[in-house]
Amino acid sequence: MKGAKSKGESKKADAKLAVNKKGAAATKGGRKPAKGKEPKDPNKPKRPPSAFFVFMEDFRKQFKKDNPDNKAVSAVGKAAGAKWKSLSEAEKAPYAAKAEKRKAEYEKTMKAYNKKQAEGPAAVEEEESGKSESEVHDENEDDDEDGSEEEEDDE
Repeated sequence: MKGAKSKGESKKADAKLAVNKKGAAATKGGRKPAKGKEPKDPNKPKRPPSAFFVFMEDFRKQFKKDNPDNKAVSAVGKAAGAKWKSLSEAEKAPYAAKAEKRKAEYEKTMKAYNKKQAEGPAAVEEEESGKSESEVHDENEDDDEDGSEEEEDDE
């Protein structure tokens, strides 16, 4: 029985595996779970596409015309990747130029977005509340009067 494990050794190995499995499951791929992760802002501008994805926009249209019966996304992606690899730098240049143009637009919109975010939530609260503080206080006083009358009616 050369190379056979004894019962004690296999139990130790199982215990080590069990600990590793628990740790891996809890950390999800070795990373710590994000506790205070903020939700994504729906108003944040989307990143611009790369030159390849600009190329894909045109390629998809052409591929659908040439292959109307083939609706597999993977087939379109594989064909586009092969075509992109076969293009020369000169043929890729218009797509790269479009991508750069979109990137410049994205940077402008991001600056505006960041500026709006830097102004902070105080500016957002002012926009949301169209009433001045005195109007709000007046309403609260009216509510108190109404509330006291209701209490008297209930008794």
